[in-house]
Amino acid sequence: MANLLAVLLSSANALDAYSRVLEVTQNNVTNASTPGYAKQSLTLLAKPFDVQSGASGGVTIGQLLSARNIYAERAVQQQNTGLGREQQSVNSLTALQNLFDISGTTGLPYALNQFFQSASSWGQTPSNEAARQNVIARATNLAQTFQNTAGSLQNLTHNTETQMYGTVDQINHLVGQIQAFNHHLLQTGSQDSGIESQISSILENLSQYAAVTAVKQSDGTTTILMNDDTPLLVGDHQFKIRAGLSVSASAANPDAPPLAYVVAADGTDVTPKTTDGQLGALLDMRNRVLPSYLGDGSQPGDLNRMAQQFADRVNQLLTSGIISDGPPPVPGVPLFTYDTANPTNVARSLAVDPAVTGGQLAAITPGPPYVSNGVPLTLSQMATPSDPADEIDGVSFTEFYGNMAAGAGSELQQAQNGEQVQQALLAQARDQRQQLQGVSLDEEATILVEFQRAYQANSRLITVLDELTQATIDILR
Repeated sequence: MANLLAVLLSSANALDAYSRVLEVTQNNVTNASTPGYAKQSLTLLAKPFDVQSGASGGVTIGQLLSARNIYAERAVQQQNTGLGREQQSVNSLTALQNLFDISGTTGLPYALNQFFQSASSWGQTPSNEAARQNVIARATNLAQTFQNTAGSLQNLTHNTETQMYGTVDQINHLVGQIQAFNHHLLQTGSQDSGIESQISSILENLSQYAAVTAVKQSDGTTTILMNDDTPLLVGDHQFKIRAGLSVSASAANPDAPPLAYVVAADGTDVTPKTTDGQLGALLDMRNRVLPSYLGDGSQPGDLNRMAQQFADRVNQLLTSGIISDGPPPVPGVPLFTYDTANPTNVARSLAVDPAVTGGQLAAITPGPPYVSNGVPLTLSQMATPSDPADEIDGVSFTEFYGNMAAGAGSELQQAQNGEQVQQALLAQARDQRQQLQGVSLDEEATILVEFQRAYQANSRLITVLDELTQATIDILR
């Protein structure tokens, strides 16, 4: 009788174990498409069987295991970081390239061409007032185009800064979400698969913004580092990063646009190390790409150099000429003005002196040789220069502008190529992670059928044992 009861108890325990396995399987199937979920499996352990000692054997529930693979997770996060950088670079550089029109129908190439044509027309009739006024009008339009281009680049700079601040806020926000899970874990001492899935999903989302490393601690909490050594989260303590703008006190151009920086919670400057993810791309755009056009504390920027050298050359030609022979000879006056105190503000401040009239434009080159239309001819020849004085960095002003546009296009092409590569690498990393820790519906279906049948067989055994027990009781009566 005792043996029957022991077997009956063992069978009941087995039913409970099989029921738990089916629950885990059902949970796997339900969460198969849940972001960050890793399949789980419940181990079953054999209980000791010894007739003499009365150990009836059977099965009991073991440890609940997760298929989560930290190396597969890390690989996905790393590739996602690379993709975040390339995608942000593509977006930023596309906006930059759109500011440079090389078709010749708009923008600086068109304005330069119009100015050179007006100078050529003036050279044909050097004393014609309408031709001189046309030169002033074209020069005014050219100066305005420089201002507009610089203004558009400045707007892109502000937009980049706004995105940078937003990215830093998003990083702090996502880390804050994991901090809440860590706090819950430390308070309750328990962490279920749902929380693990959410943390995994948050970490993957976080990785697109910066290079982060997540380490699971022995107490179950997740420690997060940025750039491998900057703590963002330890236990339930969050360390927020911060972004800002500053100009070095030792800068050659103290009035230049400030550069962006990112500092850790303790004030350590982590800008040089922050090169990956969207934040790294935004810092590169803000501190390297855009200053190459608009300048910074150490250099004026190509657009400002172009504006200054063009204005200086035109003014030099006009002031070296004369309006009339006199006596005494009447010298010409400069046409362009700009901010001479700030080399990074030349393009934004370039303008035509409103006091200049057509009659003050000098057409005569006193020589030798004396040329009555020498100044306008030289101005028009700047379109295809033969004199190094009419060039910038060894090329014409139009070609120099084209090189600036080509530089933006080249960087954009590299970013687009990098984006395609990173998309492929990320897809590969996700596929590998899915193979290691993803839920296979076919596998779960097999487990479901297997344990359903075991459950049914064990249930039948319990029924038989129940009948035997009842029969034994009847006999004993």
